[in-house]
Amino acid sequence: MSDINIYVADLAAYNEGYLHGKWIDATLQPEDIQEEINKILASSPVEDSEEYAIHDYEGFEGASLSEYEGIESAHEKACFIEEHGKLGAEILNYYGDDLGDAEKALEDHYCGCYKSLAEYAEELTEQGGGIPEHLAYYIDYEKMGRDMEYSGDIFTIETAYDEVHIFWNH
Repeated sequence: MSDINIYVADLAAYNEGYLHGKWIDATLQPEDIQEEINKILASSPVEDSEEYAIHDYEGFEGASLSEYEGIESAHEKACFIEEHGKLGAEILNYYGDDLGDAEKALEDHYCGCYKSLAEYAEELTEQGGGIPEHLAYYIDYEKMGRDMEYSGDIFTIETAYDEVHIFWNH
């Protein structure tokens, strides 16, 4: 079992007071997840059990799933987080769980991971030809980075100490 799982509960059993469900690897193919769900429903302590819900999940690094999240959606989010880790979950949250926007941000707008916004501002300045050495003392990269963020040119996601992920907003 992977580290990204959903707990699928049999709703008919749940409504009758039984806890009947199973943890399922959310990175399995959707048809395999559905097969596992079918097994849960077939072994239900309640006759004619047909409905299920996701009652819990783990390994989604802070991204959320709804109780009635579709299997395909849960699988896609799990795979995205498996590939991108905490950053994937945070970018999903930033875009309100819109996987398409999160993927686009990582593909088209991601600048990289830096120790600080000031480090990024300094690198950006140096790429542009740099500052003459006698003027470098006057440049405040911390304020420069903060101004880029305040102006809306960039947004940041901090995933740990000294891990600031930077994205262009345009």
